[in-house]
Amino acid sequence: MSDATPSIAAAAADLAAGRTTAVALAEAALARIADPAGEGARAFMEVQAEQALASARSMDALRAAGRAPSPWAGIPISIKDLFDQEGVRTRAGSVALKDAPVATATAPVVARLQRAGFVVLGRTNMVEFAFSGLGVNPHYGTPRSPYDRATGRLPGGSSSGAAVAVADGMGLGALGSDTGGSCRAPAALCGIVGYKPTAKRVPLEGVLPLSFSLDSIGPLANTVGCCAILHGLMAGEEEVAPPAPRSVAGLRFGVPEDSYLFEGLEPAVVTAFQSALARLEAAGARIERFAIPELADIPLANATGGFVAMESYAWHRKLIEKAGPEYDQRILARIMRGATVGAADYIELMKERERIIAAVAPRTAPYDAILCPTCAVTPPAISAVDEVDEYNRINLLILRNTAAFNFLDRCSISVPCHAPGEAPVGLMLTGAHDGDAALFSAAAAVEAVLKAA
Repeated sequence: MSDATPSIAAAAADLAAGRTTAVALAEAALARIADPAGEGARAFMEVQAEQALASARSMDALRAAGRAPSPWAGIPISIKDLFDQEGVRTRAGSVALKDAPVATATAPVVARLQRAGFVVLGRTNMVEFAFSGLGVNPHYGTPRSPYDRATGRLPGGSSSGAAVAVADGMGLGALGSDTGGSCRAPAALCGIVGYKPTAKRVPLEGVLPLSFSLDSIGPLANTVGCCAILHGLMAGEEEVAPPAPRSVAGLRFGVPEDSYLFEGLEPAVVTAFQSALARLEAAGARIERFAIPELADIPLANATGGFVAMESYAWHRKLIEKAGPEYDQRILARIMRGATVGAADYIELMKERERIIAAVAPRTAPYDAILCPTCAVTPPAISAVDEVDEYNRINLLILRNTAAFNFLDRCSISVPCHAPGEAPVGLMLTGAHDGDAALFSAAAAVEAVLKAA
């Protein structure tokens, strides 16, 4: 890993010192999006170049007058095609919504970033209706992971375009969503950082839903500090900054190795994960193996499709009646699992979730974070998921670990832990419910150790 990846804080410092301008940052990002040899055409559903440049010029003028709305004014970012923008149609990566009315208001999370002066470059591609971790979109194309572009590998999903945009320098951050891993999985498969907050911290208004119980809104970016800045603003915090530098020495990390989170790991994932643990221990962190037996109850609780199938069907059923044939049929099949689930099953699932959350909390309380691989595999070839059975099998492997912590409603972050030149692997750190600030602090310390290796 390298320290050369650009950060929001570094770009803000350059803006403040006059070493760059918002227009220069926006033009550079837009040039990468427009590069015909790059992934811009697949990573973006809609490029808002004219609006972005106008916004960048405004931020430069405000900074010159000493009136910049925040230190971050002029930083270019993208937003997933799941978030409302006033006057823009939210398609959620689908053709079934091609004739939907345009949004009458901008989602609060987007509006908060715009009030801080962030420049929105456009809307990124995604898995249709956010219902897969692979990143495949048959309607608008599948952006390729930055790893092994010649083969063409899965970017992860559902925030596929968001992750590829950040990895390829098409902006310094991206706004995504995470219901079962849709920020962390693509971050892991694209070699960047992805964050899932404690769900209640960020408003869901103006965001097309997948699962009311599990949806959360998070950032993807080049560093932990970048994600902390974006999350803080989206959560409505008045003052945001990267976590203060700290050492990992004395931090206590738990590794639940006896759980399904460690089953069937690809050898490259095992190697990268074990190397990361060794580096953290060498730097003074305490690594302890421990048990969370209740994790085994999560797949059992979700056996009928879980919250995602039940709640997505509730939202989609009328649209399916009108436009079902226009859906990616693999996505439609996943949604339709919710059609046969009764109210009693739903109530039982809610109660089981409460029980598991309560049982797990004291087991994880002694630790600064829980560590495991973000995904069980490195990026598979896009062609590997052409068959439905493989699509479903690989999707499960990519989302299995991340989804556990959505169910537990924890904050969770994926940080790259692979060696330079190797296939991307994410190290996932998971904190306590509402422990977002503490998790960012621990993750920044871990990131510093991994980047120094």
